[in-house]
Amino acid sequence: RQGEAEQGGTEDFQEHCGSPRGGVRAGLVSLSEDGSVTFTAGLLPSTLVHDACWAERSAGHAALAEVVDDPVEAVRHRALATDSPDEDLAAEVADAADLARRRGNSALAAELALLAAESTPGRHGTQRIARLVDAAEEAARAARADLAMRAATDLLARDAVPADRVRARLAVLDTAGQGLTGLDEMYVHAMEDSEGDTALRAAVQLRLAVKYVLADGDPERSRTAAVESAALAASMGDPRLAAQALTVQARMERALGAPDAEAVLAQARALELAERPLGIRNAAQILTIRHALFDDRLTDARDELNALLPLVQRRGSVEDTIELFSTLAAIESRMGVCAAALAHAGQSLALTLEAGLSPGPAWYTLALAETAGGSFARAASYARRSVQASEEEGDRVFLSRSRYALGRVQLINGDVAAALETLRRVQADERAQSTVDPSMLRWHEELAEALLAHDAGDEALALLDEVRPVAARLGRSTVLLGCDRAYALWLAAEGRTDESVQLLTRTAEAFARAGLPLEQGRALIALARVERRRRRRSAAQSALHTA
Repeated sequence: RQGEAEQGGTEDFQEHCGSPRGGVRAGLVSLSEDGSVTFTAGLLPSTLVHDACWAERSAGHAALAEVVDDPVEAVRHRALATDSPDEDLAAEVADAADLARRRGNSALAAELALLAAESTPGRHGTQRIARLVDAAEEAARAARADLAMRAATDLLARDAVPADRVRARLAVLDTAGQGLTGLDEMYVHAMEDSEGDTALRAAVQLRLAVKYVLADGDPERSRTAAVESAALAASMGDPRLAAQALTVQARMERALGAPDAEAVLAQARALELAERPLGIRNAAQILTIRHALFDDRLTDARDELNALLPLVQRRGSVEDTIELFSTLAAIESRMGVCAAALAHAGQSLALTLEAGLSPGPAWYTLALAETAGGSFARAASYARRSVQASEEEGDRVFLSRSRYALGRVQLINGDVAAALETLRRVQADERAQSTVDPSMLRWHEELAEALLAHDAGDEALALLDEVRPVAARLGRSTVLLGCDRAYALWLAAEGRTDESVQLLTRTAEAFARAGLPLEQGRALIALARVERRRRRRSAAQSALHTA
């Protein structure tokens, strides 16, 4: 492991492993004032560890165990220095895992929990299984798919009870991120083993609800599974699990345009206030913030998220932190706070890559931020990467989102043919997933504009006539503004330029009142084009200046 070779330090370590001075002269390592040794290239330590035999690695860990200051790290190195099961050592490593967990170092806690299980002698079979379950669940909290799979594979090869098998499988599913395709067998076995156990069945149904929307693109089925999970959790008096299930239900209700989505979310939030959630990623609180983003209540969304961020950075998982940075970047992109959006999107990607999670969502967020305040070329590149990652992982939700981001950039760049093709695919994706609410992904106005630029005015008008009543029924006022901008372009194409100018002027003013400067700018640019068509150069110049 890279970390095992990166950390050195003290003369004792040099005595055991050789002086690093030659390495310094060769530019392979550097020495800090406190005596610690750091490799200058990340590939060097991993290569050395890979090429070293077991005896060499064991000796290195034994040496490090004698010199590290942290007792948790010392126990870790002692465990890694031996391949002989030892119950006393296993118990000590398990205690170290608990300490790492209390410190908030979930990744180290997960590694230690698995080491404790693997150090447990075979004659303590029940203890080993219990520790493997603990290791799998700790790995899930740390987003360590490799450790979760190792723990689950070991456990499933043993004579474990159904409940333990289910918990191990759920841990693997929880670390799969966006890539849930190819795990159908895991779900099937989890359902079989949870038969007759209400608590486990509720937990399995919750994971199925997530799978149905991400991998299958079926929000109706996802809602049904979430409703069943919530009912089972409520029947056994588990408010935390009920809150999670109601949160997923509320997400699906919103997507499907159901009128009671906010009421369901309020139920989940009330349960969450009574029982602190285990994480943020699928919590009602973050969904409340995302609903505020969809509704363009951006200041509220940003304030609530900024209040939450320090707590999550101190105590939350890496996935929680990624979720918050990503959501914050999306809010700031919409608000036109572009430098902050780029910075937070970059942090989201850096954490994602460091944790080895799916980069598709982070690339999508960066595409939004680059479109708002960076480079259109980079925005298109990130969007394409997100499309590819989402296709490879079978993530239907982010496939639609990343294609939308790509089509929007293509349209802004004037590549109408490419934008039209991309946005038509978004339309097909969203309709296949039965998505009704137009505020969650605003492809309608972009596709209408692409159609108008392609001289398909009748189709553009039909699309606008289709989305307007839905947006009005659901109270999506800023969606209607986007439709107004596209409709004004249709009026201009029909030669009704006076009406177009009046509508674009009102639309730009309304976007300004809504706190959406980038959308205001787009409306003003459209206004300038129409004014030029009317040969009113001064009015066109004024609109461009304001834009």
